[in-house]
Amino acid sequence: MNLPANHGGPGDPGLTWDNRFAALGSAFYTRLEPVPLPAPYWVGTSPGLARELGLDARWLESDAALHAFSGNTSLPGSEPLASVYSGHQFGVWAGQLGDGRALLLGGLQTPQGPMELQLKGSGLTPYSRMGDGRAVLRSSIREFLCSEAMHALGIPTTRALCITGSPEPVRREAIETAAVVTRVAPSFIRFGHFEHFAARGQFDELRQLADHVIEHFYPEALEGTGFDGNRYAALLQAVSERTAALVAQWQAVGFCHGVLNTDNMSILGLTIDYGPFQFLDAFDPDHICNHSDHQGRYAFMQQPPVVYWNLYRLGQALQPLIGDPAVAMAALESFKALFPAEFMARMRAKLGLTTAHDDDDTLIDGLLHLLADNAVDYPIFWRRLSHAVAAGDFEPVRDLFADRVGWDRWMLSFQELQALTGRAQDANLMLKINPRYVLRNHLGEQAIRAAQEGNYSEVHALQTLLERPFDDHPGFEAHAGFPPDWARHISISCSS
Repeated sequence: MNLPANHGGPGDPGLTWDNRFAALGSAFYTRLEPVPLPAPYWVGTSPGLARELGLDARWLESDAALHAFSGNTSLPGSEPLASVYSGHQFGVWAGQLGDGRALLLGGLQTPQGPMELQLKGSGLTPYSRMGDGRAVLRSSIREFLCSEAMHALGIPTTRALCITGSPEPVRREAIETAAVVTRVAPSFIRFGHFEHFAARGQFDELRQLADHVIEHFYPEALEGTGFDGNRYAALLQAVSERTAALVAQWQAVGFCHGVLNTDNMSILGLTIDYGPFQFLDAFDPDHICNHSDHQGRYAFMQQPPVVYWNLYRLGQALQPLIGDPAVAMAALESFKALFPAEFMARMRAKLGLTTAHDDDDTLIDGLLHLLADNAVDYPIFWRRLSHAVAAGDFEPVRDLFADRVGWDRWMLSFQELQALTGRAQDANLMLKINPRYVLRNHLGEQAIRAAQEGNYSEVHALQTLLERPFDDHPGFEAHAGFPPDWARHISISCSS
């Protein structure tokens, strides 16, 4: 079955392709078509993202779109391919990896600039290794919802245009059903792409890839400012800075990625590859959200140092282009300087503070220790604090702490510092930065269980809440409440 040619009719997606990654050449990918998904059905779509991409909303609801985004038909102008990359997984060199269950359809010209479309779960590729090339409904729903939730929180991320399901059985820990997520990003290039060519001594391809990234995504690095014209050192510094800002946002909102391998790190500083992620319930700096992470490598508070370790590996991969190792290390220093500054700025904003003071780091560190010692629910604390500042009543916040004396002591220190500095808290700022709704594990699990029975209403309800996470949404108060006891037993692994 073929889709109609692009003539602008009501059933036409109206796509204008610009396949820049495909132009890099065959060393970077393998061309192949997706494996058809039998009896596909819609699970969800993102009309907001469709509008941003300039897609015809009527077409997105059509059978033509359903089959195109399930891998059953070709979009005219697309050039499906699976890219090759390598990487470190759990700190160990894993060698060649690649798109084992994803296909890049190509790049689009959109009102938001160039964007790439990728199908995740579209079948076997030459890089599937021991996998089957499929994704399951469970993990696909989590990725679809979290991609759009992160975007609404203002955190850089890949996006999700739609998710389709199928009765096709897929074996994981148990038999599940297949699904395909259509992902959107300016680029899906990862740290692992650079590691691949560096490890193989393919330095011409390494340079070609770096030049491609600089030209299209980091033009400010072209002059090599600060590095005597060394554009590759400037690229490493720019990536380090974007990544530092990203991780600061994760830490401030309480987001655990779960699998921060180098092949899961975006060269653009985007959150990518939603696997065993989690938003914190009770604040626990040592929380491990991935039950496959037996050593706690990717525990919540380990994310900043692990990400720096990944950047160091990217620096090693770029070393043949940068030259002097000392120059590469200097480029990486920007992460160490920027991350704490970005994190403190975001934590001040969560407290409603619009100016900085030298004692803020001690104040915020003390608060985080207090939250951890009392296992205080992280999203609820910040939202209650926001309302408390607006209403002038802090008793609902105090009720969250078993150690009320400790909370009183911290509040007194905070108020004394405010009096000393003359700063006031901005409740409106707090309500705009501290979300009422996040994608907690139990909410995702409830939506998944309903979807597995053919009921997608909870997926759609969650999508609505998460697309406007700072609003109150009357009638959905329970979705912003404490997690049930059974939520502690939800087990999230790398299998998807």
